[in-house]
Amino acid sequence: MPTYGGLLKQWEKEALEEGKEPTAVKLLLLHFAPLSPAELVAALDEEMPMRAKERFLHAVREYVHAHKPIQHITGYEDFFGRSFFVNPHVLIPRYETEELAEHVIDYFDAWFAGMERVFLLDIGTGSGSLAITLALERNVHVSATDISSEALAVARKNCERFSSDVRFLQGDLFEPVQNERFHIIVSNPPYIPESETLPPDVDAHEPSLALRGGEDGLLYFRKIIRQLPKHLRTPYLVAFEHSYEQASSIRRLLEDTLRDVSIIQKKDMQGRDRLTFATDAM
Repeated sequence: MPTYGGLLKQWEKEALEEGKEPTAVKLLLLHFAPLSPAELVAALDEEMPMRAKERFLHAVREYVHAHKPIQHITGYEDFFGRSFFVNPHVLIPRYETEELAEHVIDYFDAWFAGMERVFLLDIGTGSGSLAITLALERNVHVSATDISSEALAVARKNCERFSSDVRFLQGDLFEPVQNERFHIIVSNPPYIPESETLPPDVDAHEPSLALRGGEDGLLYFRKIIRQLPKHLRTPYLVAFEHSYEQASSIRRLLEDTLRDVSIIQKKDMQGRDRLTFATDAM
């Protein structure tokens, strides 16, 4: 019977040959063993139990050869130190969205912390990771919208998992809150142009509804920004995640729509302009 170390070495090599991440193989082995990293090191020369081995082999083949995201195999993705449930109905949370959350929290502390009630809206919430994180990290009244009932089912499951207080509403963008105003509006909308080729694991396994943003990727930014004036309180903060090619276009859209607005654009860990913030609080 193969040892833990033998299986790890075999499938890390195969992952590399297929252009996949060998670190994901180790994560799958840890998940199906199940062992902690320290326990795995101690058990490398031991035989893996048959049932655990069968489950691991099925999963690692799905990852390496069928391009299934590891998060859809394990059912979870870590975000801001919490493990969120995900499935093919929602976009897998990325690190850039964690950066968005970090900056929103910093701006909240600078501009809103002294206020008795702060209202926040997350547009296109997906798994709910951003809305739930902000509700747990700071004292804000959070609402979140999504057009997908399947995505909202995931978000509500995560909300219950973390005992957070978020109001989830189904509908397109501002439709469920058309008569409401908010101090903070955050969104990671679909922003990939229709013609852009996606990696196989993304294209085949994540929802196109949460990825594609029209011909130039700006469709949903235009729709959201056009409606901002009737949905913002004072002071306000608008926070977007986007591709680095869209930064200047989003800046122009915001400046053309909002009066006396200050625009702040932040780079991601790769030094690319991926986050845009608009505020009247400066």
